[in-house]
Amino acid sequence: MEREESIVIKRYKKGGHGHHGGSWKIAFADFATAMMAFFLVLWLISQSTEEQKVIIAGYFQDPTGQSDKASPYAIDLGGSPMVSNQSGIGSPKEHKKQQDKVDELTEVGAKTTLADQMEKQRLEALLTELKKKVKENPVLRKFKDQLIMDVTPNGLRIQIVDADKKPMFASGSAELKFYFEDILLELAPMIASVPNKISIGGHTDATPFGTRDDYGNWELSADRANTARRTLLFGGVKIKQVAQVVGLGDSVLFDAKKPKSPVNRRIDILILSKQAELNLSRVSGKSKAVEKDSANPQQPLLKRNQLNIFDAKDKAKLNQP
Repeated sequence: MEREESIVIKRYKKGGHGHHGGSWKIAFADFATAMMAFFLVLWLISQSTEEQKVIIAGYFQDPTGQSDKASPYAIDLGGSPMVSNQSGIGSPKEHKKQQDKVDELTEVGAKTTLADQMEKQRLEALLTELKKKVKENPVLRKFKDQLIMDVTPNGLRIQIVDADKKPMFASGSAELKFYFEDILLELAPMIASVPNKISIGGHTDATPFGTRDDYGNWELSADRANTARRTLLFGGVKIKQVAQVVGLGDSVLFDAKKPKSPVNRRIDILILSKQAELNLSRVSGKSKAVEKDSANPQQPLLKRNQLNIFDAKDKAKLNQP
């Protein structure tokens, strides 16, 4: 008999590694979700207004909305999430205080905007009237090319500029030419008809001037502006209506490309807007100082055919209170 061979199959059992589990994935997912929520909250806070922050704070202090008008939702659709009998950022008192501030600012802003619009309309109406007067008045019509008027953010500006053959002042002095005096006297009643204060500025061109070391373009422009002030006061402008008189020399040129052009020699009269007047009073500290000679304004001594147009003393007496 043949011997039957048996096949022996050996199986080896491999040892397995220890089971780690998947709990770390859950923990990491929770961490990522929390970080996302955290940064989302930071972003929402940065985009929220103060009033919205108060409402959000009220929600976290009273999420159930126990007060009568409270809402259980962070986004308030009609209620006011706040703690009824507590103080703090979400309390009724604090919420009402914040709301009152918002209402007050809104009301003030609306009144200011309305007042600004009304004032702008009034100044534009005055500008239209001034332009009409220039066309109709024979004195002003001759100098229409030297009268530049416009409404600026600071108010209604009237600029009277020099021309080659029609200077406003005698060369190198603050002595008015008779025709420039006529222009100011014609403009004065119109300027006096508005309650706004005015600023008077004198300008020169860039030509160096100075017969003395202590007198130059700055002093000359200031003297000319003050001469214009006296003339306007005589024409009917009230003393208290003048807010400031300044000499600017050649620091603010009308034509910067031609610094020595006659057009740079000018007097500007600015009928101040209320905001510009307020800004000026803040800068000056609301000073009540008045120029020494403003209580007794006199007409500058002018010559026409070697005679004064008016008697300065008589005019000063008439203008005294």
